[in-house]
Amino acid sequence: MKFGVLGTGVVGQTLGGKLASLGHEVMMGSRQASNEVAVAWTKSVGGSASEGTFAEAAAYGETVINATAGAFSLEALAVAGAENLDGKVLIDVANALDFSAGLPPSLTVGNTDSLAEQIQREFPKARVVKTLNTMAADVMVEPALVPGSHNVFVAGEDPDAKAQVAGMLQELGWPAEDVLDLGSLAAARGTEAYVTLWLRFWASTGTRILNIKVLSAEADPPEAD
Repeated sequence: MKFGVLGTGVVGQTLGGKLASLGHEVMMGSRQASNEVAVAWTKSVGGSASEGTFAEAAAYGETVINATAGAFSLEALAVAGAENLDGKVLIDVANALDFSAGLPPSLTVGNTDSLAEQIQREFPKARVVKTLNTMAADVMVEPALVPGSHNVFVAGEDPDAKAQVAGMLQELGWPAEDVLDLGSLAAARGTEAYVTLWLRFWASTGTRILNIKVLSAEADPPEAD
């Protein structure tokens, strides 16, 4: 499959590199073609990896991944062009973090809205799925770094799009039973807000190689008549 990865940061490079290693064709998009970081990434990955502008990467990808800085994602996606996103699965892994007041950051959107929902409203013909935003990039592509079973979440309005993303997650190494569907895109309000707690976990444990597991009691059996 062809993937357009928007963003040249650690997340974009890590996801793009892993997908390329799995045999997918990946174009990394940035504001300007021949971006220094994107060119270096392309050379390091080799094979079918390539780079271009946001618009070129969005047009190239059968599936598009938003790995831009969340505070600027809407602007970056507008540059990518709605016509290049229409009808495509748009995987949003970004978190809209505001570092203007220092650390820890706050959220630019929350409570009654989320970045993922804003993206879906702005690009209504795209099939937005929120996933992978609750962990470090290392864990996104190699979940076995964290011992035992732990969860990755998906949320979105389109069941077929979520099923496609779940398949990609399994390619990345996530067992099907650890992919937890949280329902509609409104669930992104929770997963995006969780990142502020995840940062506290990182600070207190001294490592970003961590994740969470959702545990529940078994459902009570139905009462006999």
